[in-house]
Amino acid sequence: MRNYHRILAAARDVLGESGADASMEEIAARAGVGVGTVYRRFASKDALIDELLRLALEEVLISTERALARTDGHGLEELLRALGQSFAEHARYASLLLQRPTDTATARRMQAAIELLTARAIAAGTVNPGITAGDVMAVIWAMRGLVQAAGEVAPESWHRFLDIHLAGLRAAGPLSSEAPISARQLSKLPPRRPA
Repeated sequence: MRNYHRILAAARDVLGESGADASMEEIAARAGVGVGTVYRRFASKDALIDELLRLALEEVLISTERALARTDGHGLEELLRALGQSFAEHARYASLLLQRPTDTATARRMQAAIELLTARAIAAGTVNPGITAGDVMAVIWAMRGLVQAAGEVAPESWHRFLDIHLAGLRAAGPLSSEAPISARQLSKLPPRRPA
């Protein structure tokens, strides 16, 4: 099990540095194991990337369950912060994760959680009643884009971005003269992975 964790840590570093050009030999060298050890654990680089994605999604789903367990109206904020942290932790190789096929069941589960957490936040008065799940999804997509754009130059910039947007979500009164993304429009968008 120790080699498994060493290989994953090395893969995160090497994939972050070299992207798709990373080799299993580089990953093995960084992990301090033989390349055969890497191939015994992971049949290919794709299998290794799939495992990194599985682990990232597992972390997000655990955070989602923790947020759903809250009954105080702050679960939405907790989930948004967990997603920002996940984006930041995987930013160096996120493009490789995002290229993997989307698990539509997980995407639907996340969408349902966001809808429920948004409704709970509205009911608890922790966000403006005009906020929709579409608005929250737009914040998530923008936060992921910011993390990818800021990279290692400003890796913590998502915190301020989210703080500002949370303040906006909490603001009283009319939020915009523009209509929000409707549930119908949201359902027509391709599923997006939370990692």
